[in-house]
Amino acid sequence: MYSVLIFLVFLGPLVFFHELGHFLFARLFGVRVETFSIGFGPKLFRFKKGDTEYVISLIPLGGYVKMFGDDPLKKDEVSEELRSVAFTHKTKWQRFWIVFGGPLANFLLAFTIYFFLTIGGEKVPEPKIGLVPKDSKYFALGLRTGDVLSKINSKEILSFDDLNLVDHKITSFEVKRKGQSLTFPITDSATNFITDLMTFRQQLRLPIVVNQKGETFIISRTQGQVNWNDSFELIQEEVNISLYLYPVTGNLEEKGFKESADFKNERAIKVKTDPTDTLRKQGYFALDLKVLNIVPDSPASKAGLASGDILLTISNKVINSFEQLRDELQKQQVGQEIKINFLREGKEQEIALIPEVRTEKETTIKTIGVYSGAKFVEFEMVESPPRGIFESIHLSFLRTLDGIAKTFNGLMSLVLGQVSVKNIGGPLLIGKAATDSLDISLSYFFRLMAIISINLGLINLFPIPVLDGGHILFLLFEAVKRGPMSKKTLELAHQFGFSILMFLVGYALYNDIVRIIQN
Repeated sequence: MYSVLIFLVFLGPLVFFHELGHFLFARLFGVRVETFSIGFGPKLFRFKKGDTEYVISLIPLGGYVKMFGDDPLKKDEVSEELRSVAFTHKTKWQRFWIVFGGPLANFLLAFTIYFFLTIGGEKVPEPKIGLVPKDSKYFALGLRTGDVLSKINSKEILSFDDLNLVDHKITSFEVKRKGQSLTFPITDSATNFITDLMTFRQQLRLPIVVNQKGETFIISRTQGQVNWNDSFELIQEEVNISLYLYPVTGNLEEKGFKESADFKNERAIKVKTDPTDTLRKQGYFALDLKVLNIVPDSPASKAGLASGDILLTISNKVINSFEQLRDELQKQQVGQEIKINFLREGKEQEIALIPEVRTEKETTIKTIGVYSGAKFVEFEMVESPPRGIFESIHLSFLRTLDGIAKTFNGLMSLVLGQVSVKNIGGPLLIGKAATDSLDISLSYFFRLMAIISINLGLINLFPIPVLDGGHILFLLFEAVKRGPMSKKTLELAHQFGFSILMFLVGYALYNDIVRIIQN
């Protein structure tokens, strides 16, 4: 019920402002609006003011503005005296702005959200760097796992979102490490720098391991207590230390990590050189190597891998993290059979399978259909200072443009087949994302609302009949032909557009349900 309420609070303003955009432009140009509805289906609440009935309907997945004379198939049936208030009898430019008013309102809503976030200050997750591979140029430069990005070209960075506002050329960046500030000189373009940095953005794993029986333990570098800002990656870099393992009592999910450590049954392990190798020899494996779920009909499912199995090797190469499994899969030849060794109930077993292959943005990706049981370090939140009004306007404008550009590129990647259609999400995914973002911070909730508002505006501009973009396309055809389209063409176009829309909605819901089942 909580998630449903959050979903309504999240989606309601997006739908309202979209329809308000249509409504205001219609009234501006003298079109009579018969119905202004938030939602579809049976009407739950209604009242009438002037010529317009205002409605809240049962199904909250959209809305509509019903305008007098908006059916082009019945344009000639409108009487002469009423044509001044009929949509289809307005000029092409007036109809364009009425149709475009909805998406425009969504873009303006995103700008407004960004403006108030910027002028009032935000609470956002700090830009903590994830695992930095030792063979990367940034490791050689001095960047380390767990560093927190603080400045780029002497400009303060409070979150990864701020990377979109950096200069075109990067000459230096600054990080914070254990209370110290470190500056690194670098000469690179902003595009290359951000692309490289995003590869280190992954969350750090909590210091949790499982033994051969599947029992869970929490690792600490300090006896008798656990630092919940610590990570498995940072522990891996230690030498000549003692690690303390504490069994997890009860259900880890229900009790939470901080209440789960059994400090009465401590186990100590001496580490000289490699903590991961030492733990492995003692029979302890990183939690993310434990299989959480298997995708039905996937290569892993067909080969017999099951939930609870602990992954050990791929093609005889030892893996110490789920991320390493992904990397090793990409190195395998397409169509090549690979062997995976794993533990099940303390006994090592082996399977053979051929990974599935898909293409995203001209990149070949190999998968086997396994979900990891990884748990990650929680975000640490930082507060951004309030900005002045003119700076807020400037930054909000840039953030809105960046959001439009990135959303457009993402949608085009879907259309061109560069990204799998399995990434399409529906209302269930939006509801979960809204709830998760609110759990992080109110700022993150509104940031997500802004980007979904941009998504809604752009999707409605797709040239699909029944969407705003389809109506604009008809206006262009009408301008080129210097006359209206035939009734038969309009009927076929609307039937085609409605079919596409229903297919996309159904497919998005299907993807949502599959995600719920798999998780």
